Amino acid sequence: MLTLYVGDKTISTWSLRGWLAMKATGAPFTETWIPIYREGSTAALKAVSSCGTVPVLVDGDVTIWDSLAISEYLAEKFPAAGLWPKDAAKRALARAVVAEMHSGFPDMRKEMGMKLNQSFPGKVLTPDAQEDVDRAVAIWEEMLARHGGPFLFGEYCLADIFFTPVAARLTIYGIPLPATAKAYAERLLATPAMLEWTAGAAEQARSA
Repeated sequence: MLTLYVGDKTISTWSLRGWLAMKATGAPFTETWIPIYREGSTAALKAVSSCGTVPVLVDGDVTIWDSLAISEYLAEKFPAAGLWPKDAAKRALARAVVAEMHSGFPDMRKEMGMKLNQSFPGKVLTPDAQEDVDRAVAIWEEMLARHGGPFLFGEYCLADIFFTPVAARLTIYGIPLPATAKAYAERLLATPAMLEWTAGAAEQARSA
């Protein structure tokens, strides 16, 4: 049995990515919640992995941290799950999209922290954050047009998983979006796995 350690579901975007990837495999796993940004959090995190961050995936004597590394591990372990597109060209492009999401968009992250089940409409973004939003929307529109939807590469894959927290941020803060991008964001937030995570976030918030 695989064990996935995640942080608070209301705010931990990287945990969300790792968890969605795990759910997409269809494989059973144990989920363990480690509260973050609290007294004792650092010690609890480092007891799981020396990196001191979540998510962390444990598979027997193998421990993997970082959501992208976890996603690649799961894609190799469960190839039938289709975490990456089967077509080589699509797969390379999907990896480029995910890598850009993983390493970029710093101002959007800084100005729009994910706070699930809350709403802060009317957020005014700095030019740098707006540039990040515009880039995300451009990726969405290009990939949807190129591959015909309903997801970025046709079928749901890691590219969609890595942009799901972005869809959440844009929705929480009421950022205006073109129709195609808005519909795509709504699809991401309405997947069964994302609805399950959102419900879990509400339950965690009540018990915290």
